[in-house]
Amino acid sequence: MWAHDAVFYQVYPLGMCGAPPRNDFASSEPRLAQLFDWLPHWESLGIDALYLGPVWESTAHGYDTADYFHVDRRLGDDRLLADLSWALHAKGIRLVLDGVFHHVGRDFWAFRDVQKNGQSSPYCGWFFLRFGEQSSQGDPFSYENWHGAEDLVKLNLSNPEVRQHLFQAVESWIRDYGIDGLRLDASDCIDRDFLKELARLCRRLKPDFWLMGEAVFGNYNLLANPEMLDATTNYEAYKGLHSSHNDRNLFEIAHSLDRQFGPSGVYRNLHLYSFADNHDVDRIGELLKDSAHLYPLHVLLFGMPGIPAIYAGSEWGIGGKIKDGGQAALRPFIPYPGGGPHSDLEGAIAKLSRIRRETPSLRRGDFKKILVCSEQFAFSRQTEEETAIVLVNISKVPVRLELSLPVNGKFHDRLNPRDSFFVQGGKITLEMPANWGRILVSQKP
Repeated sequence: MWAHDAVFYQVYPLGMCGAPPRNDFASSEPRLAQLFDWLPHWESLGIDALYLGPVWESTAHGYDTADYFHVDRRLGDDRLLADLSWALHAKGIRLVLDGVFHHVGRDFWAFRDVQKNGQSSPYCGWFFLRFGEQSSQGDPFSYENWHGAEDLVKLNLSNPEVRQHLFQAVESWIRDYGIDGLRLDASDCIDRDFLKELARLCRRLKPDFWLMGEAVFGNYNLLANPEMLDATTNYEAYKGLHSSHNDRNLFEIAHSLDRQFGPSGVYRNLHLYSFADNHDVDRIGELLKDSAHLYPLHVLLFGMPGIPAIYAGSEWGIGGKIKDGGQAALRPFIPYPGGGPHSDLEGAIAKLSRIRRETPSLRRGDFKKILVCSEQFAFSRQTEEETAIVLVNISKVPVRLELSLPVNGKFHDRLNPRDSFFVQGGKITLEMPANWGRILVSQKP
């Protein structure tokens, strides 16, 4: 699967392109055209796939869909998205869009028909309605929604007409825009039979189509398995990445990675979607108490098992907290070339991306802990042909480490290319720079 080797870049286009917060369903503006200017930046970062979403016509934030078949007019039109997809693919960058199938917005055409015609609407069966009650929005009926949000109307995914409508939309996205995958919003709330049928459809139309589900809690294997999705979001590792740095307790992230991917790991055979932040959580530049930890954190992100993703703007450490401005604070307008308080981070991420691309063991190797201390962590990623040792030091000062490694021989430090080390008798002693890391790689002769 191509996604296993990819580095992702996430764009929330309504925010990043400066769209108004609500759709007037009248005026159109080709704001999506701004993303063409970002292509050189994504190339320099070593990005292989763009996760772009949501893009379909909606009322406000994009996850309240009004029309699955047309681009949100605040971003432009269908032709513009097709042109962007062509330009991305010409650069070797895949395109993954949001698939929001659990719910729609109140402006979705079928729900508006129910509002107009009540129980005589042919679309009543598309939703979970209770006539004789009143919604907080003044409707003469109540309806199921997503976690109490009445602007998000739950779809009846068991209804054959609903499935047909959504599957026709997906077919058009693959046919007209050449998309390579979907990120499924609220996938842990979606009917499992629907996910299985969706997976069969997508893989029939495009055998290497990638399906990734948003999942926060629970067992990711229930969604990511041969019958359904290829991957889920890895929120467990997301939490451990920042809190282990803030608490100066790398035992936390070491425990999570070992539980997930170690010799007895519960997700040992999965390639989960790994991230330091996204459009729903506080920016990593705000989450970390010590901004110097941005650097070892990204060494871990690119060295650990999974598919690493960068959220637009976080390669410069820009801020944003929900408590300071709601979700809008996490999804700001970012005019290219962007920039932020940590300009050196961009170069570090580009280097890590290149190292990952050049090092198969970082993409597909087995994971095993080697050393864990409060402020130091080392683990191996090993294939039959190659061994990589990933080390981080989150201390403010350099430290000297003694390690027992699984193989002997010469190791080159890909992160600090002037340094090489010889391992004899399975032992090595080396110095770790402050707030940084090493990626030692040895190939079998």
